[in-house]
Amino acid sequence: MSKYSIDDPASYWVVVNKLRPLDPQDYAASDLVSVPVPYVYAPTLRARASSGIVRIFADFEKETGLTMKAQSAYRSYGAQVSVYNNWVASLGQKGADLTSARPGHSEHQTGLAIDISASDGKCTLDQCFADTPQGKWLAKNAWKYGFILRYPEGMTDITGYEFEPWHYRFVGKDLAEEMHVKKIATLEEFFDLGAAPDYAK
Repeated sequence: MSKYSIDDPASYWVVVNKLRPLDPQDYAASDLVSVPVPYVYAPTLRARASSGIVRIFADFEKETGLTMKAQSAYRSYGAQVSVYNNWVASLGQKGADLTSARPGHSEHQTGLAIDISASDGKCTLDQCFADTPQGKWLAKNAWKYGFILRYPEGMTDITGYEFEPWHYRFVGKDLAEEMHVKKIATLEEFFDLGAAPDYAK
């Protein structure tokens, strides 16, 4: 495994989007652990990502007196089949593709992505989460722990997804800091991969 590969699914830098499926598509990380933070659905992440989230939750509570919850973290290929199909059933395929990744194309399957909410449930998995104390703190501080906001506002034409202020992706401190310093918001732009607004077929 190359820690710095954007193609290896086991790399912290792997870029997964609508034009870059995981290879193999049913990939499952070997170092998944339970994340000991408050949750709605019991979260599992790769070990380094888990450690970072634990620190984020603890530091946020220490600094603000408020709390957060994990909504969704690792999802297997099979779990993503169910999630995606549910979105298709409710929104149609076009709407689902703006909201949820097709199986084999999901960052959640890498074990490096997590959805976070406020403990009071306000704006859960909603764009107004960006305006909550939790959303504002994460947007300002997550890079210090090796996480990036993966689907920023106004970047749908590049990432393929609507603004998701709750979805954070572990890339490691070095890359997160470099992206922050250079003010490059997406992995697609940082690695000069081109936009991935839609699936190839």
